[in-house]
Parts: sequence; structure tokens; C-alpha cells
Amino acid sequence: MGMTASKPVLNDGLKEAILGRIHEDEIVAMCCDVINIPSPTGGELAMAEYLRSAFAKLELKTIWQPIEEERANVIGRLEGSGNGKCLMFNGHMDTSNTGDEDFLSGIGYKPHAVVRDGMIYGLGIYNMKGALACYVHAVKALVEAGVTLDGDIVLGAVCGEIEKTQWREFAGRQYRGYGAGTHYLVNHGILPDMCILGEPTDMQLVLEHAGSLWVRLGLTGNYVHSAFAPGTEDENAIRRMHNVLNEVMRWIPQWQDESRWSGGPGFVNIGCLQAGHPWRASRTPERADLFLDVRVPPTMNMTDARRACKDIFLAIKEKYSDYGLEFETYVSVPGATIDENHEMVLAIERNHQQVMGRLPERDTVLWCSDASVLTRFGCPTVNYGPSSGPRDAEGEKVAIKTLVEITRVYALTAAEICGAH
Repeated sequence: MGMTASKPVLNDGLKEAILGRIHEDEIVAMCCDVINIPSPTGGELAMAEYLRSAFAKLELKTIWQPIEEERANVIGRLEGSGNGKCLMFNGHMDTSNTGDEDFLSGIGYKPHAVVRDGMIYGLGIYNMKGALACYVHAVKALVEAGVTLDGDIVLGAVCGEIEKTQWREFAGRQYRGYGAGTHYLVNHGILPDMCILGEPTDMQLVLEHAGSLWVRLGLTGNYVHSAFAPGTEDENAIRRMHNVLNEVMRWIPQWQDESRWSGGPGFVNIGCLQAGHPWRASRTPERADLFLDVRVPPTMNMTDARRACKDIFLAIKEKYSDYGLEFETYVSVPGATIDENHEMVLAIERNHQQVMGRLPERDTVLWCSDASVLTRFGCPTVNYGPSSGPRDAEGEKVAIKTLVEITRVYALTAAEICGAH
């Protein structure tokens, strides 16, 4: 944990000029606007068009990156006068859910903004449209304060970050997530020196997060009418998967212990079981598949994690050699880390302390972010964003006070890093 922050870099006059241009009502209005634009994974276009218009009003140099039908990244650049350091604020436009899920009834799970008791509720405000609005208003404050920068500030609004992927029949743009937009962004020339990701961290500095390896264990069974199944129960694919799942359950504690890191023990989520035909329960299933999300510490090579998973598969296959067992990894997202003394981390700490009167807490987390992509391209990235406690039955919500405060920190930090004068 950082214990002290160094002396502020910006002079008081410049700082006051910047902070004086940050207005709560404008932030709230934009947050409501973006919540009211549905943008599930694969359908981010309207959100991108809204942000393109917002960038144009600030006279930012705007880059439009069409990716596929109904999808685009949009990038706004506030250009500096020299060749100073370039800071990017990166945020995804797609939401964790679509808003159509029957089992998510809270107002914060719907694309309709509600302002109540100092909070903004609505799908995406937490993850992470609130941060996108804060980025825009941080840059707006710099523009209206008339600052001159040595380096550039880049606002990168990307599609397809949410943890989704294609697999067999689950194909199409609505399943192309897990960093799709940020991969496209950096592959097509947007190369900042460093990046702030406003994922929902409760204004904590997340210096490390885990990676994710998705694994499928498949097997085959005997397809037969129920009337002819007696005596062949051991060939039922679901019964066979029961045995395999027991083996996996015994392995999980071992993995959690072996993959322990600064964020705690490792973790394995049993994400899906797929077998049989609900419309024809009079047949035994011909196959079954088990899907795992194996969280990998950022200190571990992903190929080593894959090998560990393959080892347990081979042990199960040897024990149940007649099951027709199959092994597949279909997502591999490395973890990310940033040096605790990186200049961006220290700048955020200084400015957080100025705004909040105390240093931010530091954290490590099991979730993934686009820091995974950016760090692989040599761009140090830290997660630091607005949220107000964990989600509950009401869904996504963020305190207005938090949104205003982090906008102030973003603006001062960008001014400092990019050499405002």
C-alpha cells in the first residue's frame, strides 16, 4: 500500500481552472444518455455514434474504426503541441448483459437511466459507461480551461470487451468479446505510452488482475431409446460426465493452491454443462461437454496453465479410456500487472489525495480487463474507475458524487502526465 503521495505537480491556479470546469449536472446528463442507448456486445454502433458526436463538440481529432456490421471503435484525440507523453483513457461500450434477461429484474439491469437518492441506476453505468462519461468530461474541463499540452490525450471507446467468445453454434458478433475492440485499436495504430482503464474498482488502484483460460472437456456416449437403455447405463454420456466432474472437483483445490498469488488462491469456475436434448428426453445423450473458466495468476505463463489443465485431462482419460474424452482450450487471456511505482500510478495517487483527502487503496482482482491486451503491446495500464460497492438485486448503480470525484482525478492526472501549462 502506498503510504504517502509526493508534492502536487500542477500549480494551484491551473488546478483550480481545470476543476472549475467540471459540472455535476453535465456528467449526470451524459451518464443518463449513454445508459439509455442499448449497446450489448455486438451492437455498440449507436453508442459509438453518440460518443463520436461528443468528441466532435470538443473539437477532438476523431478516428472511426468500423469493425463489422453494427460495430465500431471511436477514438478522440486531444493533441498536444509537442511530442510529450500520450495517455489513453480506454473504455468498453458493450454492457455485461443485454437488458432482456428475465432473471435480472432490477432497475440497474435495464438500459433505462434512473436517478434516485444521489445514485444513477441503469445497465452499463457500473461497467463501464459511467467511466466513459467521466473521461469525456475530464477532457472537456481541460479544453474549457484553455490548457496547452505537450503530449496527447486519447479517449478510446471500444466494442467487445465483455467476457464472451464464439464456440460452435454460438457464433456471430454478439459472442465476439474478450478484448476484440482493443485488439483492433492497437493493431491499427493507436499506441499510447500508458493507459487508464475505468473498470469498476470503487476508486481503488488495481495493479494486478488474473488471466483466464477457458477449457472444454468433452466425451461421447451411447445414443439409444430409453426402452433399450437398461443394462447400458454406464454408457450414458451424462453419467460418464458425472465421473469426470468428480475428478475435476478433486483437482480444483490443488489448482487453487498451486496458482496462489498476491491476489490470493487461484480459482476455477464450472461454467457450463451441455448434454442431451430437452425436447427428446426419451433418448440417451450421444455426448456431453464440461466448460471451465480457470483463473490464471498474472505471474504464470498461459502455456504453463494450459499444460496443467492438460495434465489433469490426461489423468482422467487414462482412468476412463473408453469415454472418448476430448480436450480443448478456447479462450486464453493473460493476466496483467503494472509496477506500483509507475509514474501513472503515482500521479493518480497524488491527484486522488488532492480530491479525496486520502490516498486510494490498492487491490488485486480475479476479473480480467483490456489491460491484458494493452500490456502485451508494451502499454502499461492500470484499472481505476468509479463504482459504489458490489452489485445487488437492483443491479448496476454508481453514486453521482463518485462520478464527479473521479472525473476530477482523471482531469488532473491527464493534465499532469501530458504536461499541461
